[in-house]
Amino acid sequence: MGLFDKIRQGLKKTRENISGQISLMVNSFTKIDEDLFEELTELLVMGDVGMDTAEFITGELRRHIKEKGITDPGLIMGELQGIVAELLAGDCGLHISTQPSLILVIGVNGVGKTTAIGKMAAMLKAQGKSVILGAADTFRAAAIEQLEVWAQRADVPMIKHGEGADPAAVVFDTIAAAKARHCDVIICDTAGRLHNKKNLMDELAKISRIIERELPGCDRENLLVLDAATGQNGVNQAREFMGAASITGIVLTKLDGTPKGGVVLPIKRELGLPVKFIGVGEQIDDLQPFEPQAFAAGLFNMEEPAARAEQEPVERAGQTAQPVQPEAGGPAPSLFMAAPVAEEQAESEESPEERHTRFRRFAETLMEKLDKGEDVKELVPELIQWRDDRELDRDDQRLVRNLMLTVQSRA
Repeated sequence: MGLFDKIRQGLKKTRENISGQISLMVNSFTKIDEDLFEELTELLVMGDVGMDTAEFITGELRRHIKEKGITDPGLIMGELQGIVAELLAGDCGLHISTQPSLILVIGVNGVGKTTAIGKMAAMLKAQGKSVILGAADTFRAAAIEQLEVWAQRADVPMIKHGEGADPAAVVFDTIAAAKARHCDVIICDTAGRLHNKKNLMDELAKISRIIERELPGCDRENLLVLDAATGQNGVNQAREFMGAASITGIVLTKLDGTPKGGVVLPIKRELGLPVKFIGVGEQIDDLQPFEPQAFAAGLFNMEEPAARAEQEPVERAGQTAQPVQPEAGGPAPSLFMAAPVAEEQAESEESPEERHTRFRRFAETLMEKLDKGEDVKELVPELIQWRDDRELDRDDQRLVRNLMLTVQSRA
């Protein structure tokens, strides 16, 4: 599986939560109006993008639509992908050209910090660099043991002291060993749990003094590891650590297991921090360098950026455009196909109240079957017809979108 395929697969849950919902919403509109922008903002906020970033994206979309004279809602998804890619653009690479260079890894317990270090070491070694690890999280014996396991898996040396030892002393000995062995990269773990912010600042300041004294002028990265599943809490966590350390980048772990990967956007937009790595699986090679274009394409399930060809806009003559293409190797997402024309349509004289009542009866039947775990295939055609019904009010359209995502997730 290539890099882009790994990213796209890792973003599956986030894609369903954000672009899947947006696609359904867009397809319920026949024109671009204020209601569409309001619903887009709401869906972005619900996707852990945050209010500030959601309003920024919506504002950029308004500008694009005005500048390009776009009137077809079906073209919005492509514009959103471009806006997200532009928002995330920038230098996301590691700056480790000196010998040795040092990477200090910071983060609270439980975010996957030790695992990220092991995978990063394996990746750098595969690139031909010699790597050494320093187990400077001495507050937990388990942290030292876990890092040792990953050092063995990555086949790199590790320097350690006992539990409760001075973390700065571990960093000092790791630097000395790296110099003696002519290592290219030093990766040091640090404590994720200190009593308060002052203790954290004091400990990191002490480690920094050791690094500056022993490795003057070396390239250095201070990477903060965040669990993608924490969503907006991860943004708050990053703010706290930024006050205690000069963070140079983010490692976002466990992206494949959560629908909250939209947190990447406020991290870059509101905090100005580049995401440098994303974790998209359990294997040792599943920590991937962050590629903004590939991330944006994977989020919206588009083609790989380098392979994307110019495509004509989808005609919307009586049928709903398909917002999501089938996953490679997976079943075709039939719920996103244009609804077949029903032989018998509800009478045009039906009042909005009667339509609402009829839809709610259908929705209650469907939800009851879903709650009982029963097969709902026979209800899917009617659900598709409701999706394409432009006369439903906004609350009912939202319910249709949620029902479609639920049914699709259980298919």
